[in-house]
Amino acid sequence: MQGLLIIVALFGLMYVLMIRPQRAKAQAQQRLLGTVEPGDEILTVGGLYGIVQELEPDEEGGDLIVEIADGIHVRIARRALATVVKPDDDDADEDSDDDVVDGEAELVDDQAEIPGGVEEVNDEVETVNPGAAEDAAPPERS
Repeated sequence: MQGLLIIVALFGLMYVLMIRPQRAKAQAQQRLLGTVEPGDEILTVGGLYGIVQELEPDEEGGDLIVEIADGIHVRIARRALATVVKPDDDDADEDSDDDVVDGEAELVDDQAEIPGGVEEVNDEVETVNPGAAEDAAPPERS
């Protein structure tokens, strides 16, 4: 009797720790797939970012037509969708663009200060690592 009780308890524990979270994750993914609309920015499981241009009907496979660059459209399977990317706040973008003045970035001076311990290499014949240019002797075999 105790053996049966232990087996039932272990099955219950396995259900709570493994099966239930997987079901919740699958349901969340299904809700995400159902809410995708043209114009949403998405991330695929392959790591591609893009903007949904159109949705194919479920009868035709339910694939997504996604623009990954200007004028470049790809068709991806709906199940390859990892997440819908939320747009950043406009206020956060304004704070991060401190170097931009009137739409143009400040130019970096070519003669910028070089950090200490780093020397600029001007002569193409001179190498920074002189030992790298020498041919290494083949290892001796015993």
